[in-house]
Amino acid sequence: MLASTFYKPLSFGVVTTRISSSFLLKVPYNNFIQKIQMGTNQNSVVRSCSSNSRGALVVLEGLDRCGKTTQSGRLVQYLQGLGHSVELWRFPDRTTNVGQMISSYLSNESQLDDHTIHLLFSANRWEKRSLMETKLKGGTTLILDRYSYSGVAFSCAKGLGFEWCKAPEVGLLAPDLVLYLDISPETAAERGGYGCERYEQIEFQTKVAKCYQVLVDSKWEIIDACRPMEDIEKELQDIVLDRVKKCQNGEPLSHLWPS
Repeated sequence: MLASTFYKPLSFGVVTTRISSSFLLKVPYNNFIQKIQMGTNQNSVVRSCSSNSRGALVVLEGLDRCGKTTQSGRLVQYLQGLGHSVELWRFPDRTTNVGQMISSYLSNESQLDDHTIHLLFSANRWEKRSLMETKLKGGTTLILDRYSYSGVAFSCAKGLGFEWCKAPEVGLLAPDLVLYLDISPETAAERGGYGCERYEQIEFQTKVAKCYQVLVDSKWEIIDACRPMEDIEKELQDIVLDRVKKCQNGEPLSHLWPS
């Protein structure tokens, strides 16, 4: 159980808010060269293309009221403006039967055991797993407002075991990029609408922030979310566009959580 209530911002030795690109996984382009012989002469046309071109899976994470919803929507508009096929997904997806149970819980209209609600959140992501893979392989980039990391961080903040919380997520598609909007719980609480849902409490959000730190890996970028909205937007655009291009060039899909 994480009992500490002191918030410590995510810090990685730089003030520029981004993990160095040297930590990002470098995967060789999976291109193939097809040689087509023309007639009986020795001339040929050499065509290079990516056999695994696909959309990118981009996740925005962070504490409640950190700006994920606003920035994810703007990212979609930006990529669409460049001609990319892109969709915005939000978790929990409250349109499904499972999602409606979660929505009722979050709005304090029902009570559920912590283990039960954790498994419902996970089931809500599994409901979309097949469609997610189809969309990505079809070339559509998906911008996700929350994903498995939220499920683990929020449940661990309640005192559930870290490995237990991760277990139901194993096998889901792993993001190509996780953008963590870093903000203190106190600053988030000053934003409009704070406190309307079950988890929007400074003490609890402080614990969530500490749990997120355990989940950071090489695919994460830490973004200072206390800056002007336009500055954050521009930084996210640059990072995401670079990742989209890499996925178009054949970077393979992977799964949560590799041992």
